[in-house]
Amino acid sequence: MNNATHPRPTRSSRPAGRAPMRAASVAGPGAAVETTSKQETVLLRREIGEVLRSVRQHQGRTLREVSSQARVSLGYLSEVERGQKEASSELLASICQALDAPLSAVLREVSDRIALTEGVVVPDTVPDELIRQQGAALR
Repeated sequence: MNNATHPRPTRSSRPAGRAPMRAASVAGPGAAVETTSKQETVLLRREIGEVLRSVRQHQGRTLREVSSQARVSLGYLSEVERGQKEASSELLASICQALDAPLSAVLREVSDRIALTEGVVVPDTVPDELIRQQGAALR
């Protein structure tokens, strides 16, 4: 290919997929959360892969062992762990079962990691404001 007729696009200094985002007020019913002003774009497949790899390595198991038990190819499981492939819900359930890790625990860990990246602070306790609101509603 001729560079004169097909110039390469210039790349910004920011890594692909890492665009700054505006701060958002994220609040569900009764949730008190705060966000930071600059956030990274989070790739769900990358976070899922990192959590799955962490669980597997913590157990001292190989990709081969888990891929065999989950009935998924070794290469595909490797790509999922590296965040290069999106795992379907069925595949994710199969991998979690092979790891003997509850899907809910894996997804909670993924959620916690994403919250940290986003700068979201979710309290571990019920906010006083919610308790007051519920008390007033019961009166």
